[in-house]
Amino acid sequence: MGEAQNPNTAQVKLILPILAHGSNIVMSNDDGWAEINLRTFYNTLKSAGESLVVSAPAENKSGAGSLDGEAGVVDDGCEFDSCPAGSPAVGFNSSDPRLNYVNSYPVTSMAYGISTLSPKFFQGPPDLAVTGPNVGANLDIQVPFSGTVGAAVEAIKTGIPAIAFSGRSGSQTAWTAPTPAYSTIYAQLATNLTTTLLNSGKPYLPEGVWLNVNFPKSSPSSCSKASDFKFVLSRIWPAVPFIDPADVETCGDDRLPLERKVVGEDGCYASVSVGDKNKIDADAAVQAVVLKKLSSILTCLP
Repeated sequence: MGEAQNPNTAQVKLILPILAHGSNIVMSNDDGWAEINLRTFYNTLKSAGESLVVSAPAENKSGAGSLDGEAGVVDDGCEFDSCPAGSPAVGFNSSDPRLNYVNSYPVTSMAYGISTLSPKFFQGPPDLAVTGPNVGANLDIQVPFSGTVGAAVEAIKTGIPAIAFSGRSGSQTAWTAPTPAYSTIYAQLATNLTTTLLNSGKPYLPEGVWLNVNFPKSSPSSCSKASDFKFVLSRIWPAVPFIDPADVETCGDDRLPLERKVVGEDGCYASVSVGDKNKIDADAAVQAVVLKKLSSILTCLP
């Protein structure tokens, strides 16, 4: 990775009008722009033919939820020494200007990616926003506090459909380290779901909707390759009996399984929940749209 640079100087010289190839996607996370899960996902989506720009925090901002704040000078340098102390509030990779950091929160980073970087690289707004894969799951009570989720919700507030990806395996790892197997697997799974959604046609998701996708643990002895995994439509929060309306009917039931149950089930099941701007479950009609769009990759729990 080249040295991070000030976008107000060098980037102007590097960026030329680029015709979009595939769909235009802005990417972010809360673990930081130099964390290996994000970089592996970026490389995998890029190989799938998508047009991408990363706009992620300069440092690990896990647990930031929907906090927002003005970006400031990077006093102590970016995470994993990916930019030096005293670097500007926003910067980019000198060898790939589509990799950008924002020294603030995930929400701030996503907003910058949509409002500033997307017009520069895509000549307009992105088609889709994706975040993660987060280091660690984001299930039920973790959802409101997740910066990975917060960034996805920020995107839908600006009219951009979004997907938040998280995985139970792994730890904070620099982009320069050997790529862990789980990182490759999660990137492949996230790319599969992303391209399936894109291939379903516009609108990719109903307005004001995002997907919360969680992958179970992966190890050499269990869930060791992407083909071992199966996606299951789920819900984020427990339903209140006799109060909450029914979910979309699928797998012979009108109550979707909880995402925590899905990723905890034996058999390498990944959960796909449908959320709204308040970080709660979307209604059955919206779930039905997602069910139809992702039907080719969804399955039922045993």
